[in-house]
Amino acid sequence: MLVLARLLEAGGVSTVLVTNMPSWADVYGVPRALAVEFPFGHALGLPDDSLMQTRVIRQALNVLGQADHPNTIVDSSLVWPGGQDEWRRRWQPRDPSPLIATYIDEIRQARARLST
Repeated sequence: MLVLARLLEAGGVSTVLVTNMPSWADVYGVPRALAVEFPFGHALGLPDDSLMQTRVIRQALNVLGQADHPNTIVDSSLVWPGGQDEWRRRWQPRDPSPLIATYIDEIRQARARLST
């Protein structure tokens, strides 16, 4: 997605990325991004909730119109219903995938570096 945004930007088309991984957007640099605290796969909001999805899109368009420098990341004010603990427990599998299990120590170290 980031590569596509860069190509569009190079061609003169402004972009905004809606992401639930703002730390990655910051590390890799994006023209503009709206950071949402939603489960993976649901960057625009709840399935079949057109009101929530419209709100996310409007916030993203506001970022697009108001960002005045590259790598602008704005945190969304929208909250996923039910609280983070509940939706993370429902979304995440009990056992980590083989890839995550292999790299979990490196992931934790990278996360610790980003939080300092």
